[in-house]
Amino acid sequence: MLDIQTSSAQPQITPHVTRRADYTAPDWQVPEIALDFALDPAATRVKATLHVQRSDAHDRPLRLDGAGQTLLSVCVDGVTVNDWTIEGETLVLPLAGSAHVIETEVEIAPERNTQLMGLYASGGNLCTQCEAEGFRRITYFPDRPDVLSRYQVRMTADKTRYPVLLANGDPIAAGDLPEGKHWAEWRDPFPKPCYLFALVAGDLAVNRGSFVTLSGREVSLGIWVRAADVPRTDHALAALKAAMAWDERVYGREYDLDVFNIVAVDDFNFGAMENKGLNIFNSRYILADPDTATDYDYDGIAAVVAHEYFHNWSGNRVTCRDWFQLSLKEGFTVYRDQCFSADQGSAAVKRIEDVRGLRAAQFPEDAGPLAHPIRPDSYQEISNFYTATIYNKGAEIIRMLATILGAHGFRAGTDLYFDRFDGTAATCEDFVASLEDASGTDLTQFRRWYVQAGTPRITASLLHHEGSGRAELVLAQRTPPTPGQDVKQPVVLPLRVKLFGADSAKPYAPEQTVLLTEAEHRIVFEDVRERPILSINRGFSAPAILETDRSAADLAFLAAHDDDPFARYEALQQLMLDTLVASAGGARVDHSAVIAAIGGTLANAQLDRAFVAEAVLLPSESFIGDQMAVVDPEAIFRAREALRRDIGRTLEDAWRTAYHAARATTDGYVYSPEAKGLRRLKSVALGYIAASGAADAGALAFAQFETADNMTDRQSALTTLVAGDSAQRTPALDIFYNRYSDNALVLDKWFSVQAMAPRDDTGAIVLELAQHRDFTLANPNRARALVGAFGVNQRAFNAADGSGYRFLADQLIALDRLNPQTAAKLIPPLGRWKRFDTNRAALMRAELDRILSVPGLSKDMAEQASRSLNG
Repeated sequence: MLDIQTSSAQPQITPHVTRRADYTAPDWQVPEIALDFALDPAATRVKATLHVQRSDAHDRPLRLDGAGQTLLSVCVDGVTVNDWTIEGETLVLPLAGSAHVIETEVEIAPERNTQLMGLYASGGNLCTQCEAEGFRRITYFPDRPDVLSRYQVRMTADKTRYPVLLANGDPIAAGDLPEGKHWAEWRDPFPKPCYLFALVAGDLAVNRGSFVTLSGREVSLGIWVRAADVPRTDHALAALKAAMAWDERVYGREYDLDVFNIVAVDDFNFGAMENKGLNIFNSRYILADPDTATDYDYDGIAAVVAHEYFHNWSGNRVTCRDWFQLSLKEGFTVYRDQCFSADQGSAAVKRIEDVRGLRAAQFPEDAGPLAHPIRPDSYQEISNFYTATIYNKGAEIIRMLATILGAHGFRAGTDLYFDRFDGTAATCEDFVASLEDASGTDLTQFRRWYVQAGTPRITASLLHHEGSGRAELVLAQRTPPTPGQDVKQPVVLPLRVKLFGADSAKPYAPEQTVLLTEAEHRIVFEDVRERPILSINRGFSAPAILETDRSAADLAFLAAHDDDPFARYEALQQLMLDTLVASAGGARVDHSAVIAAIGGTLANAQLDRAFVAEAVLLPSESFIGDQMAVVDPEAIFRAREALRRDIGRTLEDAWRTAYHAARATTDGYVYSPEAKGLRRLKSVALGYIAASGAADAGALAFAQFETADNMTDRQSALTTLVAGDSAQRTPALDIFYNRYSDNALVLDKWFSVQAMAPRDDTGAIVLELAQHRDFTLANPNRARALVGAFGVNQRAFNAADGSGYRFLADQLIALDRLNPQTAAKLIPPLGRWKRFDTNRAALMRAELDRILSVPGLSKDMAEQASRSLNG
């Protein structure tokens, strides 16, 4: 454990707040920029030549953002000048006239850049990350997304150390220099904001491919990694080709450069970055083979590769006017990558996974102190708004628009948007207006989704009037208050609805989409002779919390008969959830209805095995807690474990049959929807066998662990062993560590599986792991693997003595000194203090106070901790 010394609370400096209402267009534009890098890890020289143009008749000076660099010289129109000033970290140049050529030279130190923003060193290579405000750490520039420039880049470096030199756009020239150096030049013909600038220099090998566009152009593809990792890039390359073809087919968008490069790096704050023509990826979203990557890893790689490629249009060719419009590119692109992934495998399972992620991350955000609309009104540090709300909820807003407009209307709207704003910096309003203009649909009320935070709550009650043969669906909506927004207006909620006969199990009529636009709404169904059962929000058509008066019998019926896969899944999950919440609240609950419904689902040979595996999993402890007025981690854990035990014992024969059938069917690792489904069901079955208390569960799991020919099976067996107390637990952990200790990505799994284990001693184990020789806060993946994973372990993190809170605060304070951006993203678990009992709430608040008292706290952490404490 780090020995963190803190002082008493320091006087708070009023932070600068950027407000959307204060937006003004840039005083100066920079249509052309040339950059010349003399690359060196200790001291890189950057010469920048900016062709600047005054935007209108104003007389305001040129202001260029900078951070953490040494300014060596400034020239205006070829003449060295000294009449500049530095205000804060902004270079201010008084200029007369409407156009000038500005030249600056600065020095930066990539190897000392632990924030991983700007130009930094990773694994012996040099690379960049500029979104949101990293470019100012490279050179002086108006670092805002509405300044679009054409870039020409020259790099000079030691050829032995950095034989590969890459940048945005297309290569135009290269050559050797004396003293073992070489150079390369790249030019990007498309205007882009500086946050999309990219550069990589390193000792890299490439997996090359090609793609022929619809218009017949051949694009050279390259995935650049360490030479030893090239064999693990085939899946990413195949995913890239599939994404390029899909975007042409579904959106009519063709790639526009001659080359498309991806580089994988080990140290990265995000998943990946869509820099024009040169995507830079966290290596976890590129490298895969059966021995080191799970099915989830394979799926994640395909999704992230597609996401960053799709940004070429939704983010690059059309970018954001300002950072308040972040969801314009991210929400839209997440929706696009979700649809792509659904088309590559099981659409039903993909929808389940997306909604589960939304509920796990975004719903709590909406219900807590960090709640904000998908288009925020203000921020102190923009990096804090790369959130589940911007990405995941943003995608759901786009999905609702697609539902409301229909496939033809939505495609016409996106075509108009891309055509109308190509090469410009647009707003969320521009996007919605394009959909309106193309479809003729009034979306005035729908715009409320962009300005209101919070998750709507829908109540639905179905009344059956037997004598008249009519049924009436009574709907109501409300959105609870969020920080700064006490009063909410009704939003547009497209609800896909269908009625089934309780006796015949037949639908009364085709599915219909109901637009709930008012606080209350009633719909009458005619000719309903048989008692109807309501299937609503099918496909999770609206991102809302649904409350209905459906009985346990109704939910069991839908779990067995609903023809919408998500609604079928949801009914079984709701049946489980109602049982678990009641049990955690102290009620004596009969588990038989849940067990019967799970047994029926498991026995239904007509259902996709991947769907079955997802449907029979119990809701997470965190999601159960979200349904309670006061979260009781211990009671939730006991209730969930008791139900797992009963399900395991009662259906033990069925679980063993499913387990052995899946093992017998899989012959070697195949990455296909069918094979993934069998592996997933095998993992779930093994978990329930272990939960039953079966004497051979440990041996069964260890046998799978030892004989597995793929990481999916090996990790699922390890997870089962780590959660239990069998004699094989420690040997399995040791074997796994020894086998993969030289593979950082797999070792992250070793840390995470222990941090997330549902054990009494997990807190103590995590404290020991934080001292392990392979643990470091300097690598974001490793920090997230231990500290981040522990933060979502509801029971262990929320230990009554506050030890989990102290551990997280200690790690955040230490990490903030290295990498504020990553640190700030790990604080949300402490911000949920209002959801817990008085003792836990006081302990969380004390840790937030302690964090805020640390001298020199970053803006990122100060904003998040303050909002978490006071929101």
